[in-house]
Amino acid sequence: MRIDPRPLPAVLPFLGELPPLLTRLYAARGVTSQDELDKSLARLIPYQQLKGIDAAVDLLVTALEQRQRILIVGDFDADGATASTVGTLGLRLLGAAHVDYLVPNRFEYGYGLTPEIVAVALQREPQLLITVDNGISSVEGVAAAKAAGLKVLVTDHHLPGDELPAADAIVNPNQPGCEFPSKALAGVGVIFYVLMALRARLRSLGWYDNQPQPNIGELLDLVALGSVADVVPLDANNRILVYQGLERIRAGRARPGIKAILEVAKRDHARITSTDLGFILGPRLNAAGRLDDMSLGIECLLTSDFAQAREMAAQLDGMNQDRKTIEQGMQREALAQLKDLPVESMPFGLCLFDPEWHQGVIGILASRMKERYFRPTIAFADAGDGLLKGSGRSVPGFHIRDALAVVASQHPNLIAKYGGHAMAAGLTLPEANFPLFAEAFDAEVRRQLREEDLTGRLLSDGTLAVEEFHLELARALRNAGPWGQHFPEPLFHGVFQLVEQRVVGERHLKVVLKSECGAVKLDGIAFGIDREVWPNPTIRWVELAYKLDVNEFRGQETVQLMIAHIEPR
Repeated sequence: MRIDPRPLPAVLPFLGELPPLLTRLYAARGVTSQDELDKSLARLIPYQQLKGIDAAVDLLVTALEQRQRILIVGDFDADGATASTVGTLGLRLLGAAHVDYLVPNRFEYGYGLTPEIVAVALQREPQLLITVDNGISSVEGVAAAKAAGLKVLVTDHHLPGDELPAADAIVNPNQPGCEFPSKALAGVGVIFYVLMALRARLRSLGWYDNQPQPNIGELLDLVALGSVADVVPLDANNRILVYQGLERIRAGRARPGIKAILEVAKRDHARITSTDLGFILGPRLNAAGRLDDMSLGIECLLTSDFAQAREMAAQLDGMNQDRKTIEQGMQREALAQLKDLPVESMPFGLCLFDPEWHQGVIGILASRMKERYFRPTIAFADAGDGLLKGSGRSVPGFHIRDALAVVASQHPNLIAKYGGHAMAAGLTLPEANFPLFAEAFDAEVRRQLREEDLTGRLLSDGTLAVEEFHLELARALRNAGPWGQHFPEPLFHGVFQLVEQRVVGERHLKVVLKSECGAVKLDGIAFGIDREVWPNPTIRWVELAYKLDVNEFRGQETVQLMIAHIEPR
């Protein structure tokens, strides 16, 4: 693992009267002006810049005026769940008479608005279908819905294919011709923008002349959760959405479902951070879609009854524990496939398959293997009918969805379907094609990446001086976010004396450290350590990459190092 300095601009911008360290941290993350640090809702990019937004609002106004039956078709991950919830609650808040949702079960229908899920949707007798966090690639599904006489509004954020669906309106910042400056909105962010535009139109039509205007800001806790859980880049616009949502949660004004999940996870809502959204709330919500049916997660977020929310949150927590057990077993099996393979013989692009692997967990497995071997990885599971379903994760510098497009163009009929982003993608292919696909994928990775690109690399914000290991700085760093994808939490590095070490929770290393000069004593914790290396009483000095964090125990706050990487020195 290499620890390299995070690049800085030649001239640091003026960001007001910030401490020099914070100025440097922001500048290294691309902040060029003080305006980008303003996290008020007034700084959001105007909805008018979204292509298709007027056509979308036209459909919705007609639906509200005519009291049409609206059906939202979502995705089975946390972004899809929060987007389905925001769409349902938001439209009800704005006056829709009949709003329901439908989430395809991943094991029966797969992803998106397929013709099969349209057939299920028709049983609800909707008049308007709205997709959230999917739909941009649903050419056949939209055609089936249109043939059945439905109006269709597609809201999505995924990259489109060569052909767009023939929907009545499409809102997607990544569709051709859309000039919306932020391409990083999550699916839940897109539907929230649609609701903002709808409320503005209804206001101009006089809907609120004799009644209070609905506050769709009440939905921002859900927008924050879906955005962070979907690991979209936290550009300036997304940071506003996430910050505002976090403020609602910290103030105790979150949805009962979010409060209940935090309670079952033993997390204090007043101290929650964006990291907690991704690692505490997101996995528990995702567990429903991975192992069973995401409807449980959506119902947990929809309910206004805290007792019901608590009961569903407990079910979600149990599912997440089951997911962890399944995932750990799959990891052991994946490592067994690779253990006898010398590093120099290992493919640049890893493709792993076991007929017993769980479809809902292969994405996490691909992520774990990518992190361990530092190379693009796709894990496959048996999808039935002679097909395999794959979930891929990538490394910086390799656009995995575009790579799949290259493989598909070079080998027609090899891949049945694919889609995704730069860092994550999914695909389906015949099981008989797996060996050829694995070879073709590896060849494409080798074409784009060199061997030195496949070594782990951490970007450090430098070293901290002895006098900087204090609570005030740790608190300031925590509050300086929200941190997340493409706006990473500050990471520092340094050499420390290892005073004490012990394993807690089977896989975590708890340490006591002294600064290199011995002047400061610090606690630290490293999660998921290699038990073949740690603990080791012969190791006296270590090099760390770490985050400066606040640890609270029995009402007392202390500085703690959250260790991202540890190696003997």
